[in-house]
Amino acid sequence: MTSNGNMNGPLEGIRVLDLGRYQAGPRCALMFARMGAEVIKIESTTGDESRQNGPRVRGQSAYWVQYNSGKKSLAINMRTEKGKEVLRELVKVSDILLQNFRPGTIDIMGFGYDVLKELNPKIIMINVSAYGQYGPNKEKVGFDPIGQAMGGLMSLTGYDGLPPIKTYFPLIDRITALHACIGALAALREREISGQGQALEVCLADTGFTVNEIPISAYLGDGTITNRDPQGGGTGIVGGMYETADGYMILAAGNDAMWQRMCEALKKPAWASDERFKTRAQRQANGHILEEEMAAWFKERNTKEIIDYLSSFSIPCAPVHSTEQAAKEPQLHEREIMMEVPDPVAGTMWVTGKMIKFDRTPMVVGSAPTVGQHTREILQELLDYTDAEVDAMVDDKVVSAGPDSVEVR
Repeated sequence: MTSNGNMNGPLEGIRVLDLGRYQAGPRCALMFARMGAEVIKIESTTGDESRQNGPRVRGQSAYWVQYNSGKKSLAINMRTEKGKEVLRELVKVSDILLQNFRPGTIDIMGFGYDVLKELNPKIIMINVSAYGQYGPNKEKVGFDPIGQAMGGLMSLTGYDGLPPIKTYFPLIDRITALHACIGALAALREREISGQGQALEVCLADTGFTVNEIPISAYLGDGTITNRDPQGGGTGIVGGMYETADGYMILAAGNDAMWQRMCEALKKPAWASDERFKTRAQRQANGHILEEEMAAWFKERNTKEIIDYLSSFSIPCAPVHSTEQAAKEPQLHEREIMMEVPDPVAGTMWVTGKMIKFDRTPMVVGSAPTVGQHTREILQELLDYTDAEVDAMVDDKVVSAGPDSVEVR
């Protein structure tokens, strides 16, 4: 298969124009690429700025590759009228246009939805932003942490008594990307009925509220205030972390049946019949009575020994891996969650692989493109430009055309 081939994917035949930057937008387009859509990354003639982001693997940006593998690169100067003309022609032959500029910017560029639907009534526009296309904060800029902060997630992450803590990885960006992808898939389905496209929008702030939806619901309902747990997410009895002889592990024995099995595993029948621990709420309120003894039990044993033993009682538990340990986890490799693909800079790179398993139309995993790698292919095969016309645009710095495709898996 040649570079970024998308044969057999469930979205084969769908074309996406990806004007996204950083993560939330490009991660949405990545999902389309994995599902077989043709995703054209629209970047500047000098390359998307995230190509410079670390960490780097043998000179290649792991950040860039993760969010753009399997896409095609069209390097174009959108500040020129000719460049805008090319994008207008592409809109006419595409299904989706994604952008995550600051609200209003895409309109200034001349590609607001009112313009897009005149060019192509079936086009679906995905708008991703920090605070939304309308609302009290729409003029503000922001990145992933604003969603974690505004929605209350940071106030509940970590241990009681510590300052608010954000997750290391961009949780809000990635969930927002999934919201965008799900919305666009729904719009594609509705288009089959109505014959018309539509615009949709998602934002980081909205996602931040959704990840904290249960505590917010409880407060809005009757003023219930959710506080951090001293154990940083729940006592071990209903779900929490324990130190072992060689690391840490997480336990999630929350419901009544699991608690009974936990008592059996620990050989504590008295705990199983104690009225103070009969329900989940009672266990959460009185768990501190047992924590010292439970903590000692875990600390005396190695992580793998505990995991194997508790799993034999059908008790949900798992090791708390470091990144190095996670990278060696058999599940990661056997299920192709990360896959190694050829890369023109690093030789090979590991990228997010097949996170959804289709039995007939498997996900497609390709390499990240070089700057303008597919410029000629797109202009000539989709828009019928001649060699001479493309050469003229290269000379006029309207586009840049990179090297030929590389072979990928």
